[in-house]
Amino acid sequence: MSKLQFWHHHVGVSVPDLEASIDWYRRVLGFELLRRLRIETIPAEVAILKHGAMHIELFQAADARPLPPERREPDLDVRTHGNKHIAFGVTDVDAFAQELRRRGADMVWVKHFPNGGANIFIRDNAGNLIEFLKAPQDPQLAATLG
Repeated sequence: MSKLQFWHHHVGVSVPDLEASIDWYRRVLGFELLRRLRIETIPAEVAILKHGAMHIELFQAADARPLPPERREPDLDVRTHGNKHIAFGVTDVDAFAQELRRRGADMVWVKHFPNGGANIFIRDNAGNLIEFLKAPQDPQLAATLG
């Protein structure tokens, strides 16, 4: 059997207010707006944001339902099937958490685990979960980006 080759392209996130979310991802996480478009078949206004090699596609769809309260809590969210959160690696969880607080992020938690691991969960301006975990950067990926 041949090996499948694929790579991360983007994450799609539905939000209630596209302008507010563009501003939040720019201000809190440093993403930049790459382009905007409208998808008539949904219908939705869409913004593509970029941070290094990462892309996020934000959707503001007509008549979308709000995020239920249990989807805003990491330990409860896993009890509903489907995608759970966006996750990014960082080298220093505590320093990163301190900077996120300075930028006004809605912190869910900062946890340290007995095995030496650590993570942060925050919510974006629409309540969507975002994780930052202590993880080494992939040296192969770093070589291609840098």
